[in-house]
Amino acid sequence: MRDYDSEEPAMYALVVRFDLKDDASAAGFDQLVKETGEGIARDEPGTLVYATHRVDGSPLARVFYEVYRDREAFEEHERQPHTLRFLAERDQFIAATRVEFLAPATSKGLPADG
Repeated sequence: MRDYDSEEPAMYALVVRFDLKDDASAAGFDQLVKETGEGIARDEPGTLVYATHRVDGSPLARVFYEVYRDREAFEEHERQPHTLRFLAERDQFIAATRVEFLAPATSKGLPADG
């Protein structure tokens, strides 16, 4: 079990929900996400999971689940040109956003936390 007060770096994770304005905004947002994801896959070894989801029953909702090796990897993600482009262009498509930062505890498929 991880001691969250220790000095060792911990995984850094978040969930983001985007509610989009309309169908045209959803199409534009999805294209922007596709292009951003290509850069993440290519250039971000510290990004462990970057999963985007549509929400059943809510065609204008998208949920992102992101896991980074540590806070530094998240900050590096935020500095990447593809992420800066996403952050600059996303607002034209979005009606609302909700971000929740997580403290990973138990998991399957993520690196063991010792």
